[in-house]
Amino acid sequence: METTRQNKIARLIQKDLSNIFQAQTRQTRGILVSVSVVRISPDLSVAKAYLSIFPSERAAEILENINAHASQIRFEMGKLQRHQLRIIPELKFFLDDSLDYLDNIDRLLNEDKAKQAEAPAEDPEQASDEQ
Repeated sequence: METTRQNKIARLIQKDLSNIFQAQTRQTRGILVSVSVVRISPDLSVAKAYLSIFPSERAAEILENINAHASQIRFEMGKLQRHQLRIIPELKFFLDDSLDYLDNIDRLLNEDKAKQAEAPAEDPEQASDEQ
């Protein structure tokens, strides 16, 4: 269970990371990076950030690039949080694929509805006459 302090710091990190990614993605049009959730360790030394990346086809490539520049992102975040945190946590980024998972479930449900609509509906009167 996370403490109140962990929750407050996680929200602060989420907000600052969102601002950093928003500023960076303005330069590269067509890419959207959003911070879904941040989880911070009990000793406040490691923060795991889960990112939603659009377009999802390039998500692995973009996440790899973000992880390669994690130290620069941590430095930027340190400039924003220098008066609020004593130690800036180490950042680890992970892909949040929950939106892709929801899209897949929605697609499967729509396919199932389409198959049911295509199947001929059995007439209840004909079924009773055959018996």
